[in-house]
Amino acid sequence: MRSCFALVLLSGIVAAQPRPLSLDDLAKFQDVGAPRCAPDGKWIAYTVTTTDTAADKRDTDVWMVSYDGKESIRATSSAESETAPQWSPDGKYLSFLSSRPGKAKGAQVWGIDRRGGEAQQLTDVKGRLSAYEWSPDGKRLVLIVKEDEEPAAKEGEKKDDKPKPIVIDRYAYKRDGAGYLSGTKKTRVVLYDLATRKAETVTTENFDETNPTWSPDGKWIAFVSNRTPDADRNRNTDIWVVAAKANSVPRRLTTFTGSDSQPVWSPDSQAVAYLQGSDHNMGEYTMNRLAIVPLAGGASKLITGTFDRGVTGHQFTPDGKQIEFLAVDDMSVYPARVPVGGGAVERMVGGKLALGSLDRAGNCVAALVSTSVTPAEVHVLEGGSLRKLTKHNDELLAQFKLAPAEEVSFRAKDGNEAHGLLFKPVNYVAGTKVPLLLRIHGGPNAQDQHSWNIERQMFAAAGYAVLNVNYRGSSGRGQQYTVTIAGDWGRKEVLDLHAGVEHVIQMGVADPEKLGVGGWSYGGILTNYLIASDSRFKAATSGAGVAFPLAFYGHDQYIHQYDNEIGPPWKKGLEPWIRISYPFLNADRIKTPTLFLCGDKDFNVPLLGSEQMYQALRNVGTPSQLIIYPGENHGIARPSFQRDRMQRYLDWYAKHLGPQSKSSD
Repeated sequence: MRSCFALVLLSGIVAAQPRPLSLDDLAKFQDVGAPRCAPDGKWIAYTVTTTDTAADKRDTDVWMVSYDGKESIRATSSAESETAPQWSPDGKYLSFLSSRPGKAKGAQVWGIDRRGGEAQQLTDVKGRLSAYEWSPDGKRLVLIVKEDEEPAAKEGEKKDDKPKPIVIDRYAYKRDGAGYLSGTKKTRVVLYDLATRKAETVTTENFDETNPTWSPDGKWIAFVSNRTPDADRNRNTDIWVVAAKANSVPRRLTTFTGSDSQPVWSPDSQAVAYLQGSDHNMGEYTMNRLAIVPLAGGASKLITGTFDRGVTGHQFTPDGKQIEFLAVDDMSVYPARVPVGGGAVERMVGGKLALGSLDRAGNCVAALVSTSVTPAEVHVLEGGSLRKLTKHNDELLAQFKLAPAEEVSFRAKDGNEAHGLLFKPVNYVAGTKVPLLLRIHGGPNAQDQHSWNIERQMFAAAGYAVLNVNYRGSSGRGQQYTVTIAGDWGRKEVLDLHAGVEHVIQMGVADPEKLGVGGWSYGGILTNYLIASDSRFKAATSGAGVAFPLAFYGHDQYIHQYDNEIGPPWKKGLEPWIRISYPFLNADRIKTPTLFLCGDKDFNVPLLGSEQMYQALRNVGTPSQLIIYPGENHGIARPSFQRDRMQRYLDWYAKHLGPQSKSSD
């Protein structure tokens, strides 16, 4: 009996041992987001997104967690998603946006008593409601609403469902997700009285407005708008203020000829802190700095002007003396602060981690925190350290063996020092050479960082080493590092990527005969550049990429970038366009078997780019395949398609790099 019991116990222990990830695990993870502190600081609202594999969709609900982390309550559970949680100023109600059935169609603001009960629809406005915020007295909401292009059918009239021609008369006329930008209706600032349920338009001129926010004294609303004569031809957004009443005349606070965004009021309502980007000609490489401008008017002041890193998520401390923000700095995103008058930037917490958001109410400072081996969860910042509150993925994570990130640095042939992250296979044995996948991030103005990325872990579980390189053009290394590739695509980035691969080979980790590469968006573009200049790669996956940019002039959404960086071919000639088109024009040099993928509704990097490269490789006899995801935009959203894409990555690499011996349990 004793030996039998020991056998049962032993089998239970073995079964409980951590294992590598599998495809079936993709849908099990929960995405936590949007933490918001209650006014009294005792609760934090946040969202949780889960996957319904049967319905093949994602659903987002609102949750609450107590400041001490002892209680976690699900506030919504409808079949429709609930997003953008906010607290009423008295803290009694929790509001959110949802398209659940109600008195008006489309997204509306709903509210629920924090103690429980059924949600009530707070707004019933016509048109597209995209943003909202409570007034300080809790009696009104400020909304961003776009009127419907077509008037609604009158009572008794039959709706005309026949398709209508799309009339285009704008310079920038495409946007991924939105489709064709036709018509003349703009997004307006609207006040909504909760007692009378009456909506009044504040900004009546025909400009697009975003990011509305109330001054703490309730007298003003700050917002962002581009009110230049031809807003489609530039990215010159400014911060504006308007009195919080109908038909008021806005007043411009900022005059920078680039992007000003994300206004945040000082506690005394006398100033607005905001993000100042780069000149509008360098819009694709913008690096936001923190600035402040008086409500009364006058010159803006850059208060992180000497801090050569991008910032976001800013907020004043309760005493108004400092501003806290998130700093994007060389593979990490951490909280920092700076005096309102400017000065040294102080990092508030250490460690290799990535914060996704920051929110304060009184002494409650909530943050969304992830690492390379832990998905994002809600934390609070206390005295220089982070305390974890939510544990939505803890039980699931305990089942897996995961690959930690190792920082690497190396120099390209032209002397540039680049940094990256290396993930060795699960159960890697030191001294062995394994297949390497160079996975390239998009943007290019983005960074691979110490945050959760399930793709890396899936590849590591399948026996691959994974290398991410923050090539020139990436964020996190200062403004010059980002803009250095402007108008010169596919050259300096490729040098950095080559150097990264060579470094991991020299480390004795990568098998030089088993190299793979891939990426999405600009990562797909760089994949095309790389395989056209290096025959060592035995397999590639190029998602939503381009290889012949001239064919995309007027076809995708990047008309500003083409005009400002490359120039119209009738002005600048064909030479710069030919120079950046070498993957397509030299397709006969590409010997790497390549899998191309794209969504057929992608207006960001349209399907045309993948079709052209697929056709070119088929023409020259290089093995290739094209996968088209119906109804998908630039980001593949349907869960079954996300799984399909991951399966195809694994199958393609296994086919052309040879089957990998998966890590043992």
